Amino acid sequence: MSNLKYEKLEDNVPAGEDPPNYKESAPLRSPVEPAVPMGYGATPPMPPQGQYPYGPSGTGYYQAPVLQLPQAGIIRYVQPTNEPDYLGYSIFTMLCCCLPLGIAAMIYSIQTREANHRGDAAAAQRNSRYARILAHTALGVGLVFLIVYIILMVILTKKIHEQPPPTGQ
Repeated sequence: MSNLKYEKLEDNVPAGEDPPNYKESAPLRSPVEPAVPMGYGATPPMPPQGQYPYGPSGTGYYQAPVLQLPQAGIIRYVQPTNEPDYLGYSIFTMLCCCLPLGIAAMIYSIQTREANHRGDAAAAQRNSRYARILAHTALGVGLVFLIVYIILMVILTKKIHEQPPPTGQ
């Protein structure tokens, strides 16, 4: 140690308290280590009543003051659109004509109503068109089944009445 400044500093060290004794075998602990190991889904331990879990702000080992800037809020008023939703027509076709197509038409009708409330004109138009097409298709399928059913009944009743009565032997 040939540096004179260094030796001079050692002489001017103020006498103070000895540092506390630390055990070398003791593991280092983080300041916010949980007392009980927590697993998946476990709730963190609660502090005793009347104590805050982290103490007042700025007193923790790793804490720094938190600065939060005010956030600007943008309020946008949306004018609702007035596309027809065909909800009644969809429910009728679902109950009376063709159940699967009626359900699909009802889903698009509900989506049309939600898009109308949001003010999304493009989505409301698209969903309204799909609801109308599906409801018309369900009505058409239901009418075709009804006509086929009537024709089959007429044919079967004619065959039953045209047969000669059984003769007794």
